Amino acid sequence: MNRRDLSDDDTGPIRRVTDTPSDRSPGTSRSPRPEGARRPRPPAQRPRQAEPGRRRAAEPKPEPVGHGHAHGHGPAAPASRRVRLLLMWLLIPLAVATVAGMILLYPWGKDPAKSVFPQGVPVNATVTGTITGPCLAEGQVQVGEPPPDAKPCLTSALTMTDGPGTGKSLKLTLPIEPSTPRFAAGDKVVLSYNGGDVANPASFQIVDFQRGIPLLLLAGLFALAVIVLGRWQGLAALIALGLSFLVLALFVLPSILAGESPLLVAIAGAGAIMFVALYLTHGLSARTSVAVLGTLVSLVLIGVLSAIFSAAASLTGLDDSTSQLIGSLGHGIDARGLLLAGVVIGALGVLDDVTVTQTSAVWELRRANPSLGWRELYGAGLRIGRDHVGSAVNTLVMAYAGAALPVLLYTSLSGVGLGSILGAESIAQEIVRTLAGSVGIVAAVPVTTVLAALIASREPQESL
Repeated sequence: MNRRDLSDDDTGPIRRVTDTPSDRSPGTSRSPRPEGARRPRPPAQRPRQAEPGRRRAAEPKPEPVGHGHAHGHGPAAPASRRVRLLLMWLLIPLAVATVAGMILLYPWGKDPAKSVFPQGVPVNATVTGTITGPCLAEGQVQVGEPPPDAKPCLTSALTMTDGPGTGKSLKLTLPIEPSTPRFAAGDKVVLSYNGGDVANPASFQIVDFQRGIPLLLLAGLFALAVIVLGRWQGLAALIALGLSFLVLALFVLPSILAGESPLLVAIAGAGAIMFVALYLTHGLSARTSVAVLGTLVSLVLIGVLSAIFSAAASLTGLDDSTSQLIGSLGHGIDARGLLLAGVVIGALGVLDDVTVTQTSAVWELRRANPSLGWRELYGAGLRIGRDHVGSAVNTLVMAYAGAALPVLLYTSLSGVGLGSILGAESIAQEIVRTLAGSVGIVAAVPVTTVLAALIASREPQESL
């Protein structure tokens, strides 16, 4: 008679504990033996010979099964031939379409897009001193008391550390506004040089602080942490991250600025990032290929939902930053397509996390119990996915909310009510981004799990 050690409703048909003597673990209760009675010696048994036509299945070694959020699994065993053929028939057309899309959308032979407004040449400088006083031009003198409503100005003495005026000093005056940065002696700043007379302060303008060294230190700390924890796989993840930035910088941005459809460019770029990042980080295996398929299906769903509901909500995509971009370009751009492109690219990172975790969980379940069919694998994997999807959706929502926090604060000052605030263009855009991306993440769990279950259940036991 069989018995369960845990409820099937909690764990699924993953583990069975039989009540046979050979399976009884030490410490299992037995019937009491009379005191002083000797335990009978079991008779010597001959090894049983396999019956003709029957083959004894090798018992798989027990492996711990559980859900961990880390993706540092070891390399997957080679897939069987039929599994490889199936995945090749599914993925090779998609990879070819991605490459063809990038070739067709890239602005071959076109000059790089430039702003119609002169931006100036960046020049580094160091603030040597600051004085707060009346706003006076070079050579002017304040006579009498300034008007009560006059705003003070900050006069900064600077020394240029590079550019055409290296080593020269100048003074620049800025009106003190709530949005004006507070400069102090010793600050490293960036000036904008318009190409005029180096001795004339009007040829320069303070633009921002220098942030190169802190950002490099933080990037180095991030890379060190990834390599220490992930080792070779962490190094591969960093290389994949660098290649993803190259795709964005060398393909996505130039193509959109050249006037190509932002949504089509984002789809092609996301496909390239998906193939490069997943295969480079997790290896060329059936497990990774299933994650790629699940990610692609979820990205298509996110793109379709974003397009439908952005049109239904009459979103134009013309927020402040997009309007400034169009003004700098000097020609029109598909603002709504730019909004959709941001949704697709923004959801890609979280989707990778969900699909890789689900695929790895299904493969480990199949390895732990090769007798499981695809329905049992799907059910067990889906239970793991329910725990994962909550944290993944919360991650995406908080990421978008954090990015839109200044917009949320600014809009809430209007005092026109929650409904009007949520219906504003800038807030409605973030709502569509968040909810469409979240629906895609939720859908990625069952989609990826069923794909992984179908593929893993067809793997021979020796290939697991």
